[in-house]
Amino acid sequence: MNNRTHNPSTPQDSPDQHADEYDDDADYAHPEPVEEFFAAQEAPRRNRRRPASKAKQRRRLRRTVVMLVVLMLFAGTVYAAALMLRDAIGLNEVTDYAGPGGEPTVFTVPEGAGALAIGTGLESADIVADSQTFIDALGGISEGREVQPGEYEMRLQMPAAAAAEALLGEDPSLVSYAAVARDLRQGEVFDILSTSTGIPRAEFDALAAEPTQFGLPPEALSLEGYLHPGEYRFDVEATATEIVAEMVKATTDRLAQDGVTDPSEQYRILTIASIVQAEAGEGDYATVAGSINNRLTPGNTETNGLLQSDATVAYGLGKRTYQLSPEEKADTSNPYNTFANPGLPKGPIGSPSDEAIDATVNPADVPFYFWVTVNLDTAETKFSETYAEHLRYVAEYDAWCGDNPGRCE
Repeated sequence: MNNRTHNPSTPQDSPDQHADEYDDDADYAHPEPVEEFFAAQEAPRRNRRRPASKAKQRRRLRRTVVMLVVLMLFAGTVYAAALMLRDAIGLNEVTDYAGPGGEPTVFTVPEGAGALAIGTGLESADIVADSQTFIDALGGISEGREVQPGEYEMRLQMPAAAAAEALLGEDPSLVSYAAVARDLRQGEVFDILSTSTGIPRAEFDALAAEPTQFGLPPEALSLEGYLHPGEYRFDVEATATEIVAEMVKATTDRLAQDGVTDPSEQYRILTIASIVQAEAGEGDYATVAGSINNRLTPGNTETNGLLQSDATVAYGLGKRTYQLSPEEKADTSNPYNTFANPGLPKGPIGSPSDEAIDATVNPADVPFYFWVTVNLDTAETKFSETYAEHLRYVAEYDAWCGDNPGRCE
């Protein structure tokens, strides 16, 4: 079918006339439909928007993945740098443990240690996380009091406040600390106990006047020799009687451990052990104990039963000295004068250590009768079987004293 257009301004012609005109120009007479015209105009535009090829899609996907990986690596680097910066400025340091603490441990507070030294030691032992945190916690409860030296039962990785409480806490287990050295005399021990506990010295002296109440034999003149050396933590409510009883028990328990249970034999052993303690260094305890036994052996003609101990004479004189006059050595009224009186003195002359007690119970089998410490700094002691040999060693001692003025007084 042919499509025709109608022009209203043109007069109506006959159908035949118009048909001839259009037959002369077929192209004009048969124009394309409107829909097909516009479709032909839009075709190039649709060709530009056609979907990308699969190869291009894969390239785009790879670029996207690479970009995501780069972003993730960058973020990780920034995070790691932030952590390193926190460590560098200390933001990640643990300054306190949450508690309640781990494995039990024993912490020793040295003599004279202050809060800083104690805190450093606690941190090194991993008992607290930070020494300064501990010092702050200790300062919060100390109220002027100081941590006493000694051994304390604690736990690893404790909170600082709990560690401070364990060393200086306001609780019923508060104690009075007392450090009693070996070879101290009774009066010296009482001074330490009085200072530590606040109990008047007179109360301890009164107890020493009646030693049998603590199980000592009738021959005991006092508590001398029975006040066992060591570190003590007495309950703050403990009485003088309870304190002395604890120290005496420590001594008799040691003697019993060495097989000595008879009170009179214990007294004899303590008397010899106190002389061994005063006369020798620890390495020579057993040798000195054996030499003393040789002197006490009946029939001994080398010393005729005389111990000849400067330490015993000085004790009887109430002083500590290495220098004794001929008159002091000849004074028989001194019950501790072993130059003038044969055999043992009237009792112990100080507090012997466990080592001195052990050596006295198990003396060395030696042929010696004489001994002299020729160097007070090194405690070098020389032994001899005869008095003549002994005098040569005494000369060595005198020469050392001459080279070290004031040391042999």
